[in-house]
Amino acid sequence: MEGPDLAGQTVLVTGSATGVGRELLLSTADCGARTAVHYHTSADAAREVAAA
Repeated sequence: MEGPDLAGQTVLVTGSATGVGRELLLSTADCGARTAVHYHTSADAAREVAAA
């Protein structure tokens, strides 16, 4: 399934280091959006998502 063209858009997903938030963030990045990883206690997981 192909998503919308999000080139030029910035997306912030709260809780994006793990679970559904992580998958949503990675999906929007695949659609061309600039993304910001937001987390509270999952610093290691957030670093992994940011590197993906």
